[in-house]
Amino acid sequence: MSPRSSALPPRAGIGLKPQHYAALLGAVERGDAPAWVEVHPQNYFGAGGPPHRWLTAIAEHLPLSFHSVGLSLGSAAGVDRAELAALAALCERYAPAMVSDHLSWSNGPEDKFPDLLPIPYTHAALDHFGGEVGRVQDRLGRTILIENPSRYLAYAASDWDEVEFLHELCRRSGCGLLLDVNNIEVSAFNLGLDPVPWLDAFDPALVGEIHVAGHAVKDDDMGGRIAIDDHGSAVASSCWGLLARFLARAGPKPVLVEWDSDVPDYAVLVEEAKVADTLLTRERADA
Repeated sequence: MSPRSSALPPRAGIGLKPQHYAALLGAVERGDAPAWVEVHPQNYFGAGGPPHRWLTAIAEHLPLSFHSVGLSLGSAAGVDRAELAALAALCERYAPAMVSDHLSWSNGPEDKFPDLLPIPYTHAALDHFGGEVGRVQDRLGRTILIENPSRYLAYAASDWDEVEFLHELCRRSGCGLLLDVNNIEVSAFNLGLDPVPWLDAFDPALVGEIHVAGHAVKDDDMGGRIAIDDHGSAVASSCWGLLARFLARAGPKPVLVEWDSDVPDYAVLVEEAKVADTLLTRERADA
């Protein structure tokens, strides 16, 4: 099957949280809602109930992006079949503008882990991961995006660097990239690298969506410091700077503000989205 491409508007969106359902619909009525919203589809795998009533009402007005956290594409046994079936059913129900998942694995033979665990950047891993992306795209009948990970350590040996791996994954499978700018900043801090050339290596033509978020920097148990991708605070000025740098080269793209822990009031989240929209408006004016 030739996957069907979808697209989001090149504007700012927000991660939709249950405590913001009513506020968002109120914003829709006033005409000042964000351009689109993103949800974790696993939160809507139930057949009905209030979550679906709210999401149905919101989907009548705003494009949806489904950002999956459960396919476990990098697991040795392959994609989680039950998760894929549930995701396919949800896509049929809501026809989201975009679907994405992560360059990671989270399922073992007997366990599911509550983390997005890293994969090695080897030829074998690329062959396996690309095949699983193809399986998902064939099942959904659309292209998907794969997000670059936040990393806390590096494997001792790799056949590819991260960007080369992701570019080759796109070439082989036909998928696109979800570029998480915050993840680059977190990974660069933890691995002692410069985030600027890392960001500059990404091909904008492959990027279908961008994420920005806050992160925490804490003392570790070995006398050092570690960046934690917790999505629990406002986007750092350094992350906004990296986003502006990428948009200057790429032009406007859909940008999501993620805030998944210590979730603030709706108004605070919208102010963060306005920062992204200001950057996007500037790039549209310069185009």
